[in-house]
Amino acid sequence: MINPKLPYIWYGGDYNPEQWDKEVWKEDVRLFKLANINIATVNVFSWALLQPSEDIYDFSMLDEIINNLWENGIHICLATSTASQPHWMSVKYPEILPVDINGHKREHGGRVNFCPNSKIYRYFAGKLVEKLAERYANHPGIVAWHIANEYGTYCFCENCVKEFRDWLKKKYGTLEELNKRWYTTFWSQTFYDWNEINAPTLRSVMFHHWWTGKLSTVAQGMVLDYYRFMSESILECYLNEYNIIKKYNPNIPVTTNLMGAFKPLNYFEWAKHMDVVSWDSYPYLTDDYVNIAFRHSLMRGLKQGEPFMLMEQTPSQTNWQPYCYIKRPKVMRLQSYQAIAQGADTVMFFQLRQSRGGPEKFHGAVISHAGHENTRVFKEVKELGEELKKLGDTILGSRVKSQTAVVFDWENWWALENSQGPSTAINYVEGVEKYFRAIFENTLGVDVIGVEDNFEKYKLIVAPLLYMVKEEWAEKIKNYVRKGGIFITTTLSGLVNENDLVYIGGYPKPLRDVLGIWVEEFDALPPEMKNEIIIQDEFKKEFSKEKYECNLVFDVIHLESNNAKAIGVYSKDYYQGYPCITVNKYGEGYAYYIGTFPSKDFLKEFVKYLSKTHNIEPILKDVPYGLEITQRVKDGKTFTFVLNHTEEIKTINIGSKRKDLLSGKEFEGLIDIHPREVLILEG
Repeated sequence: MINPKLPYIWYGGDYNPEQWDKEVWKEDVRLFKLANINIATVNVFSWALLQPSEDIYDFSMLDEIINNLWENGIHICLATSTASQPHWMSVKYPEILPVDINGHKREHGGRVNFCPNSKIYRYFAGKLVEKLAERYANHPGIVAWHIANEYGTYCFCENCVKEFRDWLKKKYGTLEELNKRWYTTFWSQTFYDWNEINAPTLRSVMFHHWWTGKLSTVAQGMVLDYYRFMSESILECYLNEYNIIKKYNPNIPVTTNLMGAFKPLNYFEWAKHMDVVSWDSYPYLTDDYVNIAFRHSLMRGLKQGEPFMLMEQTPSQTNWQPYCYIKRPKVMRLQSYQAIAQGADTVMFFQLRQSRGGPEKFHGAVISHAGHENTRVFKEVKELGEELKKLGDTILGSRVKSQTAVVFDWENWWALENSQGPSTAINYVEGVEKYFRAIFENTLGVDVIGVEDNFEKYKLIVAPLLYMVKEEWAEKIKNYVRKGGIFITTTLSGLVNENDLVYIGGYPKPLRDVLGIWVEEFDALPPEMKNEIIIQDEFKKEFSKEKYECNLVFDVIHLESNNAKAIGVYSKDYYQGYPCITVNKYGEGYAYYIGTFPSKDFLKEFVKYLSKTHNIEPILKDVPYGLEITQRVKDGKTFTFVLNHTEEIKTINIGSKRKDLLSGKEFEGLIDIHPREVLILEG
């Protein structure tokens, strides 16, 4: 569990009592108790109140806030406030402020508005955290530390340029090596002095693509390294605070709230330095349950399946989305249990009381502007709180059970989408999620993992769009397949190394032997121009149709291993009859290659074929779309979550008799799951 001091599912969220008179605090506590809230995150944006000037600190209000909560039985997740520095600091030390990608220096305002390489910012942040840790680290009510808030601002100032040059010197040693890795002979870009290297901005090597308007670059190696450098620089800000807190009490877990598939930061690297992963889930109106599950799985995968914290979700509206739609009745409960089903040990909201002013005044809250408990949202929060309290520690600390995994890699994401070609329509996250969806809807149990994670625990691994393949990754994949693993990768995989330099010798060079193929070239066409996959005779009985649509990219594939076979071939164009879906026996395992972007119906049937062929049993069979089936395991007990995300009654066969932890009822065989209903079946 996250902290044994609070051995229940943590239920609460962000609380900003500094925005209110103390009379309101009393009412807040009454309502928190009524809703069974057991934790509040405080002090997220209070730096200006804590430090009104350079030499003055005032913790009197924070003392009152913490003690008021703790005396009323509510635990505290204590934030460090360092996401938003005070005005006086930006005015007196303007070098703290970041420079944006346009080359413009920011003025004070908003949040996360600082240069991550500013030594002055780090000094003041560290000094504040030192005082907070010294004062509160051993307070009995503190169960977690929350560093800053939603990190992610890149900076391109002179100070960052200087630090970038030093970072490059450590990485490459000499300019000769850097020029080689960055391929600077192209367009006469060779560097002869370290001081010639600047940040990649829209004033230099970055530009908006003339056709799509997307941000692009003419210096892929340089930009890829700057992304790495920025992610590490921002991580150093976090570690500056983390290390100070740990000096005072190493037993309290420390985290910072992440944001799902957030491109600027390599979260797999970040997670190595987090005691527990926490993240903020704000699905949009058009996101379906699989979109949401993918992001939960990604966050769970950052620490190899350990339970994570749902740090923020809205109980109703999200004000910063284009349309502030309301979560319909029972949807908040359903999405909360979805988070738990996917590995969360907390259900927390932004925010507990709705603000009167500021940019998030119309963001939903447990206590709305009405100010009382007689609202639909509060009643739903109260009912969920009662259910979670009854669950106690039954599922706390349990881990999601998965037989398969999908690989996600931030550096690969950066490299693929920085590349000019082969297609501006390619979206890495959507490409990975498409394969996740096919496995998820077949209820095989699926994790999202990084390339450094343990492959051996999975029967099947999919690595879509693995554009960048480092040599050690290639060896890891080969060893996995050689020992009996089932590996699938796709078009645009194995093309470049860690510096975005193409492997010479035929695509996908580092994976050719394990896949048993050679890709001679790839054709990229507009999304509306489609081809077809024709299933070969040997495999027709495994699929419901003989033809399936495909688009975007079409690899021209040659089989070059005696063990390689074509499962499907193209129906037209000059590569008519060429393989587009292949399989190769390699050692004790099998490697599959999908050389195009196939339709969703093909992928779902393809995964079903893999499941049958390689004896990967689904959690439940014949599950209709809209029903989410996930399992968590603890002390030999299995808990099967069944969630109906639709507005219709869905029927499934759960097999033997099992007890639902929420209702206390027993079910077996064919059962109906009502709209937006949740079951947690034990056994």
